[in-house]
Parts: sequence; structure tokens; C-alpha cells
Amino acid sequence: MVPNIVRGSRTYGLLAYLYGPGRRDEHVDPHLIASWDGYAPDPGRDPAANLKQLQTALDMRVDQRGSRRALKKHVWHCSLRTSPEDRPLSTEEWAEAARRVVAAVGIAAVGDPDGCRWVAVRHAENHIHIAATIVRGDLRKADIENDFPRAQAECRKIEKEWGLRRLNPGDGTAAKEPTNREKHKANRLERPDTSRQLLRDAVRKALAGAANEAEFFARLEKAGVLVNRKIGPSGDILGYSVAALGDLDASGKPVFFGGYRLAPDLTLPRIRQRLAAPLGERNDEDRQPPAAGRAGDRRSAPARARYHASTAVDEAIDVLDAEDDAAAAAIITDTGEVLDALAGTAMPAQKAQLLAAARAYERASRSHIRAANAGNRDMRSAARQILAGGYTTNKAPDATAAATLLAALLLLVIAGGRWHAERGHRQQAAAARAAADHLRAAYRQASARPMAALAQRGRQLPTAVRARQEQALRRAVPDGTARRLLAEPEFDALAAALAEAEAAGHDPQALLERARSWRELESADSATAVLTWRVRHLANLPVTRRPANRPATEGRVGTGSTPVTAAPISAPAAIPAPDAPRRR
Repeated sequence: MVPNIVRGSRTYGLLAYLYGPGRRDEHVDPHLIASWDGYAPDPGRDPAANLKQLQTALDMRVDQRGSRRALKKHVWHCSLRTSPEDRPLSTEEWAEAARRVVAAVGIAAVGDPDGCRWVAVRHAENHIHIAATIVRGDLRKADIENDFPRAQAECRKIEKEWGLRRLNPGDGTAAKEPTNREKHKANRLERPDTSRQLLRDAVRKALAGAANEAEFFARLEKAGVLVNRKIGPSGDILGYSVAALGDLDASGKPVFFGGYRLAPDLTLPRIRQRLAAPLGERNDEDRQPPAAGRAGDRRSAPARARYHASTAVDEAIDVLDAEDDAAAAAIITDTGEVLDALAGTAMPAQKAQLLAAARAYERASRSHIRAANAGNRDMRSAARQILAGGYTTNKAPDATAAATLLAALLLLVIAGGRWHAERGHRQQAAAARAAADHLRAAYRQASARPMAALAQRGRQLPTAVRARQEQALRRAVPDGTARRLLAEPEFDALAAALAEAEAAGHDPQALLERARSWRELESADSATAVLTWRVRHLANLPVTRRPANRPATEGRVGTGSTPVTAAPISAPAAIPAPDAPRRR
């Protein structure tokens, strides 16, 4: 059961909406089901009653309080909605739910003769509306601070007692949802998203890997977002708001949203806190701009950036396994920046899934555990490099680099969701699971062609070459694990990667041992697929092609593959539910 609470100043206007046809004639048989005393007039089913009578009854104490003590917003409005899979509730059950909620939030406690006046109106099967005025019988304002979490807590109790779908409890970290008015406006203008959502995406992308506040604002303006800075008397920037081009109000002025109206972590103080953490510096190679690369490296700038990010992502998982919660929270926050950067530079085939993953994960990136400002922030540096590298392409080197990063990032998101679940952060764990589902889809799209090509090359390896790779695997991993990996269908691709690395002068066994040391293979549906991308990354293997009619020979790895049909690619498994034991 989901409560939604808003405040207002027009009692009659709210009642006219509740008893009216609705914006799209969706209100059917609006009628009163409960009230403060059980005797309120019902304009819906009582021919002798009208809206003015009900408004006068509700506003009686507001009027008695007088204009000198008038409240700016004296109307309290709460809708209660059940989930689609819930059973229909009877009129008596809805009335009981309304009485419990108004008591829980401080509108009208049980047995309080001075409780506020309220009514519950039903005009649909799956929800009701509660309208109340927040002046008590003693003419004091009702104590309704923290009304939303109190309403949520009562709804969780109702769900448990009545056998309804049990939702995760709120923790105050959710982003502001678009209003119905914003949604209707987007539909009317035939836009896929509301301005609030588009601006939230734009602010997050501008923040991803930004070095300082000036760069953050410059990125926003470059993206075509209208930025309004709030300047104090000292000349300092005290806050900011943003507006989408073409989004105007009735007077023709841009509709601005402050950072807090987008998300709790997008206020200027929170942004400054994140920017105070220095960008990580991995090594001399990674300090170079993505366009530079090492001598002889023919990888594109997007591919180099993604390979560098893959290393940072793999190493970040170790932080989640440590005892430092502040450092782990920083990694989880920075993971969101990498997702935002990927969503902004991806190919169209993966862009939709990556954008959905970034939007889902933004809830997982926030919790009440404060992220550390000091320490290793290589993930922020990785996000910066991805954006600097620019848009990726559908060429084989870029696809391989994308698959390598997505395989690593998927495991990190799974580990982050497990970290949240172990600490009872149900909302964040659920958000990470949703993000993982979208990442899994993006990974399959990115990896299908290169993995299928590698698999065919692995199947065409000479017997002696393949036997050497199998022996290297048996030496690099425990015997039981080796048998499981050899049985996985993706071993063909791993064998091809190892053979190519061997031809380039690498020791396959040493590569496998180092690839395994990057941790976190237990959550993968196919550990061999993850090892394949890690081996190719560690060996710095180029993506080459071999003519279809040229056979592979002993001791030499071919330079290409014949066209193949992509087989289904396995991906890491889902995040366990919060109560599930952790697999190690």
C-alpha cells in the first residue's frame, strides 16, 4: 500500500477534484467511506448534500482560528493505493486504513476529542483519498511533522496484517518523483520522460568525474541545460536550479528545479562534498588522456577508457569486502558515476539499457552511511576517462572493451547490492538488483558478437594448442573448479583468448592466476566468460581477424574468424534477496 501526501490551501478545490470526473473520466461513483465523526455530508450519494457544505464542515476550525493566525497551507491530502496484484479491499477495510493512517500521522489520534477534521473519499477500486484540515479542536496546528514516514510505517503494518504485497520501508533517500501534472505535460507534448527526469540525468552526467564545481556547471551549460545560480551578498554561489529548454510555465517562463527537487544528493552542498574527493590516479599510463595511449596501442580512445575503467572496477570489489563502510559507500556512489558516463557515451543498442541501469542504480548510490572523501577514488577517474574518450562504436575493438567493462561492472553492482542487503538497506538492495538486470541485458548485447567469434576460434584450435590451455587452467585453479570451468560452453572463447595471449608471448597460467586474483567470480553464471575478458585485457590483445579460408596451425593463433551466429551469452547471477546468505 503506497501513501502519497501533498499539502494545499484550497479545500473546495480538492473536494471538487475528488468528487469530479477526474482528468480523464477515471473517477467512478465518488463517495464518502469514512470521516472524523461518521456524520459528514456526502455530496456523492446524498442528494441533499453538496460540496460547499462539506467544505464548510472541514474548514470550520480553520475559520475559527482567524485570518491573523491563518496557516499558509491548511489542507492535508493523502492518497492510499494498493499494488496491482493485491486483492480488492472492501469499503470497511478502506475506511479502517484511512482511520489508521490519520491516527498514525497525527491528524486524528484514537480517542482525541480535539483531532482534526478529515474525510476519506473512494472513486476507484484500488485507491482512496483522505482530505483533512490541520487545525485541531483547540485551534492549534496539528503536529504532523514526518507525516510521510509515519504513513509509510503504518502502511507496512497494514500490508503485513492484511496479507497484501509487502513493500520495502522507506528511508528518506528516494529522489523526488515527477508529479501527475509533470507526467500529463510530458504525455501531452509526446515526450518519453518528464523534464524532472531529464534534468536529473543531465545533472548526474555533468557530475560524473567532474574535477571541480566550475567544470560541473560548464558541462551542464554545454549540454543545453538552463542553469540559474543563486548568488549571495558575498558573491559566493549558494545554490543552483536547472531548467530544460522549451519547458515553460503558463506565463512563458522556464520551469526551474532546484537540486533537492531532483534528488537528495544533488543539492549544491552534497555535490561539493563529492567534488572535494580528489580524482584517483592509477599509474603513469592511466594519467594520460584516453586519446594518447601507449606506444603501439591501436585501440580507440573509447576502448582504452573502458579497459582502464575495467581495472578500477575489478579492484573496487575488494573495498566492498573490507570492514570500512565509509570507503565502501564511496565506491558504491562512484559506481553510479561510471554508469552515468557509460549511459552518455554508449551505442544506441546498449544506450537504453544503460540509461535504465543508471536510473535504477541512483537509489542504490545513496544510503545513510556517509561516503569517505579521502582515499582511493579511481572510479571517479574512470568515469572522467569514459566521458573524455567519447562515444563508442560498433567496431570489434570497442565491442570487446565494452563487454569487458560491463562484465566487471555487473559483478560490482551485484556485490554492492549484497553489501546493502547485509546492512538492511532494502530499498538500495532492490535498486541494485534492478540495475543489474538492465546491465545484464546490455552485457549480452555488447558481448554476443565478440564472444561468438572467440568461441568459434576456440573450437578450431589445433588439438595440441587447446590441450595446453586446458592444462594451464588446471594448474591455475583448484581441481574441482577447473572441472566446472572446462565444462562451461564459454570455455571455447577462453581457450581462444589464452592461445592468442600465448602467441603474443604471455604465460597462459600466469594470466589465469592474475585474472582470478581480481576477485568476485562466484556471482557469475559463467566464470569462464568473465575470465575471457580479463585475460584479453591483461594481455592487451588487439581484436584481429583471420580470413575464413585460412586454417589455424600449431603454435600460431589465427587472426580472425568466419561469420558465426551468436549463441546466448551467460551473465552474472541476480543479487540475493536481503535475507539470503552471502555466497563466498
